[in-house]
Amino acid sequence: MEGAKEGSSISRPPLLDGTNYPYWKAKMTGFLRSIDTKRWKTVLTGWTTPTQNNAEGVVVVKEEANWTNDEAELSLGINKALNSIFCAIDGKVFKLINSCIVAKEAWEILQIAYEGTQKVRMSRLQQFIYRWETLRMNEGETITSYNSKIKDLANEYFALGERINNEKLVRKVFRTLPKRFADKVTAIEEA
Repeated sequence: MEGAKEGSSISRPPLLDGTNYPYWKAKMTGFLRSIDTKRWKTVLTGWTTPTQNNAEGVVVVKEEANWTNDEAELSLGINKALNSIFCAIDGKVFKLINSCIVAKEAWEILQIAYEGTQKVRMSRLQQFIYRWETLRMNEGETITSYNSKIKDLANEYFALGERINNEKLVRKVFRTLPKRFADKVTAIEEA
């Protein structure tokens, strides 16, 4: 896959360059989860600065020096998650999220920028369904390259929040192979 700008490493996140978002999202989700579950949870749930009541009984933001150990530890997890995202994007993508102070906000901005809003996602799903239904193997194409096209579409679908199971993928391949493979498909189906 062309989007792989960084080598496989458990200590270095994948790099989002603006053209490889589906690849990056899957790899970055795994990267954040592997570091610790708290870091991934902060991406999902967000965080608000601790507050306290002042002398007048008004709720105000608590000064960092007065945070409890639990609040400070949670803040550290938030900062590590945001830093992980910052380290996993190139300069032009960084411009989208450089003012973010929590990982959830940065993650959501990137999702909207590369996946779109719910309406855009639905439109992309419709486009995907059309491409899926019209996909056929060309006469001169190899099984390997056709399988790669099928998997790319399945991964694109997964990036939009849906999943195609393996049985459906196999049925699609069998249904759309050229006639020259008819005997092989029959033999496999009977076996």
